[in-house]
Formats: sequence, structure tokens, C-alpha cells
Amino acid sequence: MSKLAIAFSLLASPVLVMLGGAPVGATGLEIDIAGEANGTVTIDLFEDIAPAHVAQITELASEGAYDGVVFHRVIDGFMAQTGDVEFGNTSVAGFSMQMAGRGGSDRADLPAEFSDTPFDRGVVGMARSQNPNSANSQFFIMFEPGHFLNGQYTVVGKVTEGMDVVDAIKRGTGGNGAVVGEADVMTTVTVTD
Repeated sequence: MSKLAIAFSLLASPVLVMLGGAPVGATGLEIDIAGEANGTVTIDLFEDIAPAHVAQITELASEGAYDGVVFHRVIDGFMAQTGDVEFGNTSVAGFSMQMAGRGGSDRADLPAEFSDTPFDRGVVGMARSQNPNSANSQFFIMFEPGHFLNGQYTVVGKVTEGMDVVDAIKRGTGGNGAVVGEADVMTTVTVTD
């Protein structure tokens, strides 16, 4: 299966959900990651092009909802996906990697905020189901350019520091990139000004 076919099957999957929401004035995220990757990733959020999505993401981060959430789908040469606060949190009783990626948050899904910003290396986009207006809490970070996603998914930010950490995130297996066994985790996600 080609990367393009994999990408569309993954990103069109109802398992992919996107992030949204942030306090006014928030401009970024600092994500501490542990596992095969160990370190900090800094993301500049684009509240000028995706204000509702950035607001939802930063609200969730401010509440600690992303702390302990796994990278559940990671495809080499494409992207690393995380942000399932419903089923992807390792500190919740009954956590199961098989369920990670199937949920979102208790907030409403968001209308798409598509832009001209291309999906280049390090760009952060919102995951969603086939419905363009279904982004909620899950997001992905691009390992490599994926311009076939341009105008199809909401861009919410870009990694400004720590791409070496992103590059080290444990890869998934099979056509959908599902991570098997112990996944890398966002130990803490902090909103920065």
C-alpha cells in the first residue's frame, strides 16, 4: 500500500480525532515525551489560522488532559499521532493500547479551519474522521512533508524545537501504524505564552 493510500485510510478513519480549544493569549505548547523518545518538544500554535482548534487544545493542555497520553499511531516517513484523552491516557484505570486512538474528549467536535499552510516537516495538524468537522482532541506531527493533506486537515502549529525527539518516537507496525506494546507518552503538556 502506498504512503498516500495509507495516509488517506488513516486520516479518514473515525479513529482519528483532532484537537481544539485554548485560553486567549496562548501561543504554544511544551511537550515532555518519554519512551524510545526522551525529551521536550516545543510547538508554536497558529491561533491566527485555527483559533477554535488552538483554543480547544490549549484548554485541554491547561487542564492536564494530555498528560500521560500515548502516541498510538506512528508511521515512519509520515507522522506521529497522539491526543486521545478519552482512551489514550496510561494513568486511567483500564487503559488499553487497543482502544487508544478511538476517542476524543468531552468537548464538542470542531468545524474545520483549513488554510493555505502546507503540511511540511514538523507541522502539527488535527486528526479527524471522514467528516471534515470532526476534529476534537487528537493531533499529529509530520515527520516529512505530506502536501496531499493540504486543505484537507486543519493545521494548528509547527514544532520549533525538539524535532530530534519527534524523530525518535516509537514507530507503529502494519499499514495503519498502530503502536504495539509500550508506546511513547506525553508525560506533561504545558501551555506557553
